[in-house]
Amino acid sequence: MRLFGKYRLTTFQIIAFGFIALILIGTLTLSLPFASRKAGRAGFMDCLFTATSAVCVTGLVVQDTAAAWSPFGQAVILVLIQTGGMGVVTAAVSLAFVSGRKIGLMQRSAMQESISAPQVGGIVRLTRFIVLTSVTLEAAGALLLIPSMISRFGIGKGIWHAVFHAVSAFCNAGFDLMGAQEPFASLTGFSQNVLVNTVVMLLILIGGIGFLVWNDLKEHGFHWKQYRLQSKAALLTSAGLVILPALWFFFFEMEQIPADQRILPALFQSVTLRTAGFNTMDLNQISGSGHALMIVCMLVGGSPGSTAGGMKTTTLVVLLTTASAVFRRKDHVSFGGRRIADDTVRQAVAILLMYVLLFFVSGMIICRIEGLPLISCLFETASALGTVGLTLGITSHLSMVSRMILIVLMFLGRVGGLTLIYAAQSVRRGSQSTLPLEKITVG
Repeated sequence: MRLFGKYRLTTFQIIAFGFIALILIGTLTLSLPFASRKAGRAGFMDCLFTATSAVCVTGLVVQDTAAAWSPFGQAVILVLIQTGGMGVVTAAVSLAFVSGRKIGLMQRSAMQESISAPQVGGIVRLTRFIVLTSVTLEAAGALLLIPSMISRFGIGKGIWHAVFHAVSAFCNAGFDLMGAQEPFASLTGFSQNVLVNTVVMLLILIGGIGFLVWNDLKEHGFHWKQYRLQSKAALLTSAGLVILPALWFFFFEMEQIPADQRILPALFQSVTLRTAGFNTMDLNQISGSGHALMIVCMLVGGSPGSTAGGMKTTTLVVLLTTASAVFRRKDHVSFGGRRIADDTVRQAVAILLMYVLLFFVSGMIICRIEGLPLISCLFETASALGTVGLTLGITSHLSMVSRMILIVLMFLGRVGGLTLIYAAQSVRRGSQSTLPLEKITVG
């Protein structure tokens, strides 16, 4: 694809520019007078922050969604969530399907990078499957949520709330419309509602598990041995990241709640850490060690080629297996009976370093600017970088500089740090010579 007739865009640049363009369009649309409930236009920074959070499916907000935005504004936010969740390239290709346009090689390559597919072959068929499955699951989720929402909000609002929360949950966005009753309430009013909790958790898990895992399930059913190594890593890690935090919340963070009433909140809070951003309990009541556990889970995030953000579950698997190989003095890194490529190991280490530096340095800067406790600021930056949306209640009180930091983190977390680095490099420069080898001692 050429820009201005002479400069050829790489697939990474198409993805990055696509998200930027969508954020700007969303910002301008939310700036329209009738997008806000208040008289006049909403502030530009509020619109930019909200649009970025929606496109990057984060859920951090400076104004309560139900109280600040009109039905039109809420609809705009929902479209941004849907487009950002499926991926800008996937959404654009979906429009091409509908219009009957041919999909060229450049578009197929961009689609491959957008959904983390292993090859270009069959990418159009896979993308069509992703779009149709996404719409079907969101519709099913909305239908299941309708009874609970209608009983609380009436028929019209109940249907709209069901659709909005189904899409928001599937896209791991964390935006909610419960603020009409209590600002920034999220789903705390449904903490013991089995149907709402179950539907939202399933939508979050399915959306964050990865599109390639869906494809393996479709093609191979429950024949585990036939799954791709990536699908096995995503499923095993996702299970661990749900079960272990849930046990922690159940035994150590909810002693004041009867045991039979802890199960849903503990499980829901563990699932929502997968970059979803909903909550059914007061996060300020959680201990410091609980906040530390949540930060780690938020940074890991979901799986590649999904609606979730974060470093990704597969990155964690590669890092753990690399450490295991070093401890056992193995020559190669392996997992599930397969050797992991050295390039993958280097990328995983680079991603870890990038995320840790961005999360920690940004938290320190916000702490210095705002004079807030460091743990609250680190929680906020982890939530933004992991595109989670959970907060300890400081987002709406931050200064413009701190909000801009969060905007950048949300963008980096959704697009991916390596994608932006590769986007900045128009040509990959290969080395023509090999430098002399010399060992240094580490550890």
